Amino acid sequence: METSVRMQQELERIEQQIRQLEPVAAENQQARLQLQQLQEQVGALREQVQAYMGPWQRTELARHPQRPYVLDYVEHIFTDFSEVHGDRAFGDDPALVCGMARFAGEEVMVIGHQKGRDTKQKLYRNFGMPHPEGYRKALRAMRLAEKFRRPIFTFVDTPGAYPGLGAEERGQAEAIARNLREMARLEVPIIVTITGEGGSGGALAIAVGDRILMLENSIYSVISPEGCASIMWRDAERRQDAARALKITAPDLLQLGIIDAIVAEPEGGAHTDHAAAANLLKTELTLQLQSLRSLSPAELTRRRYDKFRLMTQFFEEQPAQP
Repeated sequence: METSVRMQQELERIEQQIRQLEPVAAENQQARLQLQQLQEQVGALREQVQAYMGPWQRTELARHPQRPYVLDYVEHIFTDFSEVHGDRAFGDDPALVCGMARFAGEEVMVIGHQKGRDTKQKLYRNFGMPHPEGYRKALRAMRLAEKFRRPIFTFVDTPGAYPGLGAEERGQAEAIARNLREMARLEVPIIVTITGEGGSGGALAIAVGDRILMLENSIYSVISPEGCASIMWRDAERRQDAARALKITAPDLLQLGIIDAIVAEPEGGAHTDHAAAANLLKTELTLQLQSLRSLSPAELTRRRYDKFRLMTQFFEEQPAQP
């Protein structure tokens, strides 16, 4: 584990040197040669980091501050984005972004968690943790999409719903539960993408869909590894053990039947190239939407209901009879 951390730190150090050299490389032969050598080192290091990637390392990558958020995907995948504000009951919640847009010319609804990168943005976006008015805004937007027969794309990236006193007083649990019920009934295609952290009910409240996708370095879990370790072993330092036990990575969840597909990321992770990450995701979104076009509203809701009901089933193997 320590080896992976050291390699990641070395990788970030070299990437910083590359950024410093790029402005002068065009006019300086020596800088160009040095830049080429550093780029070769970065490629080799990324391969090594990938070889050491375990569940906890993927968790750290899913939380990378430069990872693309929903507004980054909106910029690269959609056009004519027009944001929807407010839940018509209490207020607006910047932690959840909703808006009408066009996807390959087709009118759609986009909904997703938005984190911040600097301190001011993080506070404004509440670190990507929505209040109940955020979930009620999302449901208002989804009902609007259903009214006009527009497919819904949701982008999940949150540590969880905000657990503060005000959020609880305004009905956080009820808002999440209502979204789960109503999303199961919506008669338009819903495609969900876990782009970073998929944390607990805060993620699930916009993740009841016909297709559930995960970026390869994202995570999806009922609780964070730190929270699980604190409960199970009374020791948050055992977060790596918890990450392994929770089965939170995309390959684990694909094998368990929780998600439908894994979306590849650029070499080194989505944070290294937002445009490339968005292009890879756009290709998968296009394929998934095409596969849902032929289904009637009744068939969509029936399959969606069955999909999530089957996730709750388990079977015990009976001992062999002598």
